[in-house]
Amino acid sequence: MADVRLLRFCHLIFDLRCKFLSDVRLKLKTPSNNLHRCYGRSTSSASTLWSAYKAAKTKCEEASLPPSVNPNSVFACNGLDLSKFEVYGFDYDYTLACYKETLHNLIYDLGKDVLVSKLKYPKAVGDLPYIPGFAVRGLHYDIRKGLFLKVDSYRQIQLGTVYKGHKALSDQEVFEAYGQPYIPINYMEGNVHGDKTAKMQHLNDLFSLPEMGLVSNVTEYFESHNIPYHAEILFWDVRNAVQSIHPVMHGIVEKNVEKYIRENRDLRLFLERLIKGNKKLFLITNSPYTFVNEGMNFLIGHDWKEIFDVIVVQARKPKFFNDNMRPFRLYDRDMETQTWERVTKLEKGKIYQEGTLSQLQAMTGWLHQKVLYFGDHVYSDLADLTLHFGWGTGAIIYELDVRSTACSLF
Repeated sequence: MADVRLLRFCHLIFDLRCKFLSDVRLKLKTPSNNLHRCYGRSTSSASTLWSAYKAAKTKCEEASLPPSVNPNSVFACNGLDLSKFEVYGFDYDYTLACYKETLHNLIYDLGKDVLVSKLKYPKAVGDLPYIPGFAVRGLHYDIRKGLFLKVDSYRQIQLGTVYKGHKALSDQEVFEAYGQPYIPINYMEGNVHGDKTAKMQHLNDLFSLPEMGLVSNVTEYFESHNIPYHAEILFWDVRNAVQSIHPVMHGIVEKNVEKYIRENRDLRLFLERLIKGNKKLFLITNSPYTFVNEGMNFLIGHDWKEIFDVIVVQARKPKFFNDNMRPFRLYDRDMETQTWERVTKLEKGKIYQEGTLSQLQAMTGWLHQKVLYFGDHVYSDLADLTLHFGWGTGAIIYELDVRSTACSLF
C-alpha cells in the first residue's frame, strides 16, 4: 500500500506545477500585435511569473520525503519486469566506460592544435584554455548565425540560453535574430523531409563538449579582437579538426588508461550477476578494438572477452541499426586487421566489425522484447531500437544529478 504521506507529497508537487503552468498560460494569452512586448518580457508579466515560480519553489524546498521512502531507490514511471529480458546489450563509451574531465581537455587541445598548425588559425588560439561546464550536451548550434542555444521539444527557444562566444544575448537580441520565439522545422530539421536547408546542428554527444568549447572560445576570440570570420566555416573547421584527431586520441588514452577512465569496481560484479541469472551479454560500440580492449582490461580484467557472448567494434552506429547491406567482418587480433571470409555465425570470444542489426538478430535469434540495450546517445543508440525493433532500452545520462531533495522533483 502506498504511503499516504508520499501520496500527499506527490499531490502537492502536482498542484504547484499546475498553478505555475496556469499562470504561464494566462500571461501567454496576448494579442499577436503585442508579441514583441510579450517576448521581450514586460515588467508586469515577468514579475508575476517570477513571483509564481519562486513561491512554488519555496514550497517544494520546505517539503521533504516521507521517512519510509529510500532516496537511493530506483523510481520508474512505468512498470518494468526485468525477468522478461533474456539478453543485455551495452555500448562502451560513456556506458561501460566513464571518462574523466582529462579526456575532454585532451580532445580540446588536440583539436586546437589542428586549427593552429594545419588550418593556420591565429597562434593566440593555441593559448585559449578549455572551460569545463561552459557548454552542456543537448544544445543546438545555429551554423548560419553562429549561436549556441537551447531549444525545447516544441522548438521553442529557451531565453537566457542563447550565446555568441561567451556573450549571452538579451531577449531583444534573440527576437531580432529570429523574429519569433521558436525555430521553424525546415530551418532546424530540414533534412527530415529531404530538404538540405537545415542550419541547426544538435550537439547531443558527450564527445561534443570539447568541440562546443572550442567553437565558443574561437568565436569569442574573433569577436573580441574584431577579426572577420564566417560562422559556418568556423564550425566545420572545428568539427573536422576534432574528428580528425580521434586516432591520435585513442593512442594516447590506450597508453595511460588510468588518467582518462574512471575506475568502476562494481562493473564486473554486475555483469557476472547477469551471467549467473542465465542472461546473454553483448557489446556494440563505434570505437576501435585496441581502444576498447585497453579500457576493458582496466575496468573488468584481461578475460573480459569471455564475459560477452557477442562483441562488435567499429559498428558505425546509427548505420548499424538501419542499414542492411554491410556484412560482419571478423577482426584478427594478432594481425590487428579484419579478415575477408564470410561470417555465418557470431561466436563467443571473437571480435567482429561493422555488420547490421538485422544480421545480428538472424544469427542469434535475439528479437523484440527479449533484449534490453544500454547506451548514452538517445538517437544513435536507443531511438531506432525502440521505435523499429521493439527492444527495451536504458539511457545512461550522467548529467542527471539524482538528489533526494523535494526541489529536484519539481
